[in-house]
Amino acid sequence: MTPFSLLYFGAALLLYIAALPWLILLTLKKKYRHSIPARFFLCNNPPFTTEGIWFHVCSLGESRALKPLLERLKHREIAITVTTQTGYEASQSYNAEVRYLPFEIFLPFWIRKQKTLVVLEAEFWYLLFAIASARGAKVVLLNARISERSYPKYLKLRWFYRKIFSYVDTVLVQSEIDQKRFSALGARHIEVVGNIKLAQKITATRHYKKSDIETIVAASTHEGEDGMILSEFAAYRKERKSRLLVVPRHPERFEKVWALMQRVCDTYQLTCKRFSLHHDFDADMVLVDAMGELNNIYAISDIAILGGAFAPIGGHNPLEPATFGCKIITGKHHFNQLELFKYVENIFVCELHELNKTLLAAEQLRAAYITETIDMDRIIDIIGKDHGK
Repeated sequence: MTPFSLLYFGAALLLYIAALPWLILLTLKKKYRHSIPARFFLCNNPPFTTEGIWFHVCSLGESRALKPLLERLKHREIAITVTTQTGYEASQSYNAEVRYLPFEIFLPFWIRKQKTLVVLEAEFWYLLFAIASARGAKVVLLNARISERSYPKYLKLRWFYRKIFSYVDTVLVQSEIDQKRFSALGARHIEVVGNIKLAQKITATRHYKKSDIETIVAASTHEGEDGMILSEFAAYRKERKSRLLVVPRHPERFEKVWALMQRVCDTYQLTCKRFSLHHDFDADMVLVDAMGELNNIYAISDIAILGGAFAPIGGHNPLEPATFGCKIITGKHHFNQLELFKYVENIFVCELHELNKTLLAAEQLRAAYITETIDMDRIIDIIGKDHGK
């Protein structure tokens, strides 16, 4: 290790020791029951047994984005690390070794030699890059991005990111503005290849009957969004016959959202039900408390209220509802999805308190999905052919 790496390792070790009580408490939560023990205590999380192409992704969306790549790399040895339980579950559908990425202090002892390490989007872990490179892997950033909101923070730590990017051989960015930002932070060998999420084949896995009643889906909602969405929908329903399907982003929030729905329905004399119990949508409001159903819900919906953007969270993928012809309403805080929003026209952006009148105006809205190619051949050439140092 370099002197800086030793210093960084020591700081990470102190942080780990200080956080131990909190980490132990987190293991009691269902959301972290598997990920925390695996990442911070190495429980059932051994090193990879094969040497090939190692992808590191954060969560569910990035894991799904791998599918078109892995279909073209099916004859290679593939390994995948993730940081979340939903990402882990999605990655297990691939023909690959899947692990949780351990906390950085474990990486010097955990990482085995790989031909190529491919890190998606903005997962910038110093020891991950440094040790993988030292063990002989070519390091590639794929679908790399730096949001406008985060860029000033990166600039303040430019010296640190310059050290991180010194271990990166190639940076494949989503857009030209990302190329300029990575260059300013000291990255080298930067190429614009587009957003790999454009290469995904977006399909429904189950087919439900589309209702004659206008159907609105509140998709991937976060803490602080559900209550106002429910109230605004209740007001909107006085003007127009419709139903609302609510799909929270995180399953651990199902019970809290269900309590909110019951309260609003009692107040406004509406009916509500849970999809997991009835497996139908015959109510004024339905909580879709099941994983993997969102595309299936988009397929039977007329309007999508896309969550994660009414608070500064970053927004969610608009391509999925657009593919199924949904009219899209979202908040102004979709800074993590700006590149994808370029490929969808006629989106309403509003505040939560404006949702009722926005829904009324949506009758004039026409959903439009603009297709654009991505240089998949170049990506495969870099991560699949020219691998190994």
